[in-house]
Amino acid sequence: MSPEGAETGGLFGLDTAERIVVKIGSALLVDETGGEIRRDWLNALAEDIAGLKARGKQVLVVSSGAIAVGRRLLGLPKGALKLEDKQAAAATGQVRLAHAYQDALARHGITAAQILLSPGDTEERRRHLNARATLSALLALGAVPVINENDTVATEEIRYGDNDRLGARVAQMVSADTLILLSDIDGLYESDPRSNPAAKHIPHVERIDAAVEAMAGAVGSEYASGGMVTKLAAGKIASAAGCRMAIARGHDPHPLKAIEEGARVTWFAAATSPRGARKNWIAGSLTPKGSVSLDEGALKALKRGKSLLPAGVTTVSGSFERGDLIEILDDGGRPVARGLSAYGAADAKRIAGHKSREIERILGYRGRDELVHRDDLVLER
Repeated sequence: MSPEGAETGGLFGLDTAERIVVKIGSALLVDETGGEIRRDWLNALAEDIAGLKARGKQVLVVSSGAIAVGRRLLGLPKGALKLEDKQAAAATGQVRLAHAYQDALARHGITAAQILLSPGDTEERRRHLNARATLSALLALGAVPVINENDTVATEEIRYGDNDRLGARVAQMVSADTLILLSDIDGLYESDPRSNPAAKHIPHVERIDAAVEAMAGAVGSEYASGGMVTKLAAGKIASAAGCRMAIARGHDPHPLKAIEEGARVTWFAAATSPRGARKNWIAGSLTPKGSVSLDEGALKALKRGKSLLPAGVTTVSGSFERGDLIEILDDGGRPVARGLSAYGAADAKRIAGHKSREIERILGYRGRDELVHRDDLVLER
């Protein structure tokens, strides 16, 4: 941990960020008394996002608020809701929320895209790969994905539990380098600042250990139930994925601009780079389900950092599906790399040895040009 005021800008600002996930809580976006979307606040946030994108940065938004908006539109009472009422509120509010983001971002010529995720979309490999590909395509096309948990069908047993952790899972999925949790508090304190006004603010945390977790307060306390425990859990996920995280106050207009101008926040360091974290996961966390053998030209291309194209594949072995890990062998059967296949074994066999432009004619659909993309591939040491 760094002393107060030691880290501002530079490594712990937004100047070096390339792909940013911004998590927005319901209390920031929705007026709790009337259930109306805070349009002025959202317009200011959209202006901040536009400023980041103008500097070449990619931005994704993880947003709460659908249930809070929907319950007002449906006339549901205050207090705890039954599961089916909560899902009905989410279905109703999500439409209004999506339009609000669309309108706010369109003022700056930015296209918003709505994405609803369930835990399986980030935790099951094939669905993870599909969601990652969709989000990557949207970012490449200049859109801002607006993401929420799929509350309309989720049950308590199959939920992320909170959007802090959802934000971290999204950051992990898209290999983001920065996660910002906009909150009602400007970071981590040594103790609950609501009960101890003299509590010291912690501007930088190198690693979330037991001492840091103790600062979040006892489970069930106001400080902990206010979300610091879940924010630290999100920080652990983000750090392991190579993504630094900031907890920042979000109530005031232009919260992202405030961070850039040196507002007080807590930064949590990443344990590695996003690319390194993904490569380490591929290298050591999965069991290969099959293999492909390469010709000499494809082998040389891999060693130059290129993706594996179908044209360089000579044989396909094993029974694997899209998103499964496969071994990549040289013409002598020796392992040279491993990676996540963009095609199942049956389709891989059909396109092996063919140019990428022939894939649609052979398979009847247009898949990826690569059998294994270089971001999903690790060379053997």
